Amino acid sequence: MEQTEQDPLDVERIREDFPILEREVADGRQLVYLDNAGTSQTPEPVVDAIADYYRRYNANVHRGIHELSQEASVAYEDAHDRVAEFVGADGREEMVFTKNTTEAENLVAFAWGLNELGPGDEVVLTQMEHHASLVTWQQVAKKTGAEVKYIPVTDDGYLDMDAAEEMITDDTEMVNAVHVSNTLGTVNPVSELADIAHDHDSLFFVDGAQSVPTRPVDVKEIDADFLAFSGHKMLGPTGIGCLYGKRHLLEEMEPYLYGGMMIKKVTFEESTWNDLPWKFEAGTPVIEQGVALAEAVDYLDDIGMENVQAHEEAITEYAYDRLTEYDDVDIYGPPGDDRGAVVAFNVDGVHAHDLSSILNDHGVAIRAGDHCTQPLHDVLGVPASARASFYLYNTREEVDALVEAVDAARDIFN
Repeated sequence: MEQTEQDPLDVERIREDFPILEREVADGRQLVYLDNAGTSQTPEPVVDAIADYYRRYNANVHRGIHELSQEASVAYEDAHDRVAEFVGADGREEMVFTKNTTEAENLVAFAWGLNELGPGDEVVLTQMEHHASLVTWQQVAKKTGAEVKYIPVTDDGYLDMDAAEEMITDDTEMVNAVHVSNTLGTVNPVSELADIAHDHDSLFFVDGAQSVPTRPVDVKEIDADFLAFSGHKMLGPTGIGCLYGKRHLLEEMEPYLYGGMMIKKVTFEESTWNDLPWKFEAGTPVIEQGVALAEAVDYLDDIGMENVQAHEEAITEYAYDRLTEYDDVDIYGPPGDDRGAVVAFNVDGVHAHDLSSILNDHGVAIRAGDHCTQPLHDVLGVPASARASFYLYNTREEVDALVEAVDAARDIFN
């Protein structure tokens, strides 16, 4: 698939950086990888950055005067600056490295929520939340006596913003909303939600796990108080996530984990905490992962996030249009020209797990299940769905392979 006026990316050139995409599976079929909302593939420059760290300057950070430790420390600190810049934050002080989006959600919920929430307070989520936020705030609410409310989803897969206006009140202390739904593909109006939340003196937390990898995201434009995302969904390694927080909020919060590196002074009676962001990064941190994530950010910036978004929108719309050719395929969420790079669907009479197994036999890798959104699937009235998700290296030919495999499954079960 060569670069065209409609598609700003030279996808064939980009695919050269991902040798895994040339792998043969399923008795010699070339892999069609459409599970990017779960984990993206990793380009060679990022793999090289990982190897370079271990080959040249593998050492712990902030704990040694020797040269390797100094080099590792500088690289790790620079990684914070680079990732902070990527989302429009004001430097490393506002960028905490965690293990994943889930840990970032937990950090805020426990470090902020346990101290700030109590009976009579409210946390407002959406019905399309990932378990990372939904379960976390649910459990913190049980510990504090706060109430969790959920903005409903309309029949066509959008947030009910009239309901949001009514549900977010002066009793609301936190609004946590997914930016792009990992099931419906809905792109939520996060700036509007931020305005509503702030009008009631509430904080606003964005789950950016599906948006930061796929489109330009600027925390100042959104006016997010917190933003969480994961490296492994944006060409980076597993084991690293990111929490952006406004500096004054992070300074006021107590640490979530305790131990080495996050302290400034320790006696047998008392401890004081390190400067931001290190106060939230207890123990040996995610050094190699941070360095590699900075390389992934460079890779994405070189391509241009506007170009990534445009390519994904074109591919997703094409997949949506192809799948809607079948009367017995149900697609969940907004129309194909108004969604993120996710298409969740079911084929009548075929369980999503069976469909995924048949697609695997055709070399097509998708996700099947509830996608960590069980309550949303309850709202949809289905136990599970099949999900194809796309990224900057996917092609229309791969969408055609997906549709052909779905057609094969229809034939088998009919």
